[in-house]
Amino acid sequence: MNRFVLAFAVLFAFMLQAFAQDLAAPSADVDRSATGGAQTLEDILKRQRGEKVDYDFRRNATGDPDSAANMSSQLGTLGGASDPELWRALRFGSADVTVSSGGQVASVLMQDGGMRWLLFRQGPLATYGGYLLLGTLGFLVLFYLLRGRIRIDGEKTGRTITRFKAVERFGHWLLAGSFILLGITGLITLFGRMAIIPLIGHDAFAPIAQASKWIHNNVSWAFMIALVMVFVMWAVHNIPNKTDLKWIAVGGGLLKKGVHPPAKKFNFGQKMIFWSVIVLGASISASGISLLFPFEYPMFAATFNVLNSTGLPQLIGFGELPTQLAPHEEMQYAQLWHSIVAFLMMAIILAHIYIGSVGMEGAYDAMGSGEVELQWAKEHHGLWVAEVEAAEKDRQAKNAVPAE
Repeated sequence: MNRFVLAFAVLFAFMLQAFAQDLAAPSADVDRSATGGAQTLEDILKRQRGEKVDYDFRRNATGDPDSAANMSSQLGTLGGASDPELWRALRFGSADVTVSSGGQVASVLMQDGGMRWLLFRQGPLATYGGYLLLGTLGFLVLFYLLRGRIRIDGEKTGRTITRFKAVERFGHWLLAGSFILLGITGLITLFGRMAIIPLIGHDAFAPIAQASKWIHNNVSWAFMIALVMVFVMWAVHNIPNKTDLKWIAVGGGLLKKGVHPPAKKFNFGQKMIFWSVIVLGASISASGISLLFPFEYPMFAATFNVLNSTGLPQLIGFGELPTQLAPHEEMQYAQLWHSIVAFLMMAIILAHIYIGSVGMEGAYDAMGSGEVELQWAKEHHGLWVAEVEAAEKDRQAKNAVPAE
């Protein structure tokens, strides 16, 4: 699991750096003589449109590093008010700022990642996240049209078998209900400005946004409690075994009618969903706690340090990851990672909801009443049914033995 989390962290960091490189401007000579070397109207419009802007003309125009970029020489009557070179040095992190404690991070007076975070959030994150959800929904609709509902093939017996106990169903629905609320409120927060405000206006959206924030922050605790519950109850049943190979070989019987590979309490598909929810859920919970308590629980500097020690970033040509991050950078990384993992989980849960409702006859009963048709159980979890029936026979046999 640790390797899985580390690999995701490397992928995330790589994606952020790739995006940062996309934002870096191409080397092109722009005539700024009319503005005395300052940014032009076109620079401002490009930034507003989210296009690439060449900031080298500002980043490199900080004058003499021993004078203009040195704070000790800027403490006169006017200070830095009349010194644009000093402000550019502060803006781009090249000013010589001396601090008594806190290291290099404490010397950052203007954190430069806000615009990069905003553009990634409004651009690739919202765009590709939306495509992922829409693509998942489209695939499920297409699958339903081609395969139809997976029916019970054999003759129904009219008898049921207990699939999940009340405490198991409670844990499942607590996890499911809280995740749905978190997903909806998270999407409202992400897409509110670009999709909802144009439809209903700022005044109508404000209370919705405020309510979404309150729900998201508080329901998150229910999600984390439920995550621990389902892990404790079902982890032992979701350990992969050689039976899963037979399930994989025939695609779980999802693609062809009448195919029912053997499975215990959980088949391989359910195990994949389970471990995806556990791993991604733990990751999203960790980043969520970091966001709930800003600046108190930084994650990424320590994570990047661990990754660097493994040599994995260097092995894939990524180089050393930054291990000193300003508090705001930690929050920006946490918010983006939180959203990326959330989109992945939502896509997985959409598929799970489909199979557990309209996609398969009898599947919903398992988490509805807890009792499932015996024929359904034999077709989809035959090994588990055999175990339950054998245990019941043993129990009856023991009860039938007369007391001495």
